[in-house]
Amino acid sequence: MVKQFSIETPGQGLYEITAAVQAELRNAKVKEGLCTLFVRHTSASLLIQENADPSAKRDLERWIARLVPEGDPFYTHDTEGPDDMPAHIRAALTATSLSIPVVNEKLALGTWQGIYLWEHRRRGSLRELVLHIGT
Repeated sequence: MVKQFSIETPGQGLYEITAAVQAELRNAKVKEGLCTLFVRHTSASLLIQENADPSAKRDLERWIARLVPEGDPFYTHDTEGPDDMPAHIRAALTATSLSIPVVNEKLALGTWQGIYLWEHRRRGSLRELVLHIGT
């Protein structure tokens, strides 16, 4: 089963999408297999991360901002603004796809794990994702 869906992001940050992915898995009625998720953009990424303590999310957001700051004079690509090139670098350093095993019709995530769409642009966007669930 292949499904395309969109997530609206209001701006930079980590947005948990675990429930949306799990809902698609329920609709697919796949008992065991593999769920592959892909984001169709070069300035957003996907991440499996802790979903219990919000400070983990804040620390990740601050860490990537320090690692890849906006306004670095080294950047020449700024067609869409000063957050454009940093967003591309942040996406390159993280992941644009994830693979998660499916066991008993559920994502085989750990107790504290959630799936996040990581928006790297300040303005936010409508982000397109492709979900493939196979046996």
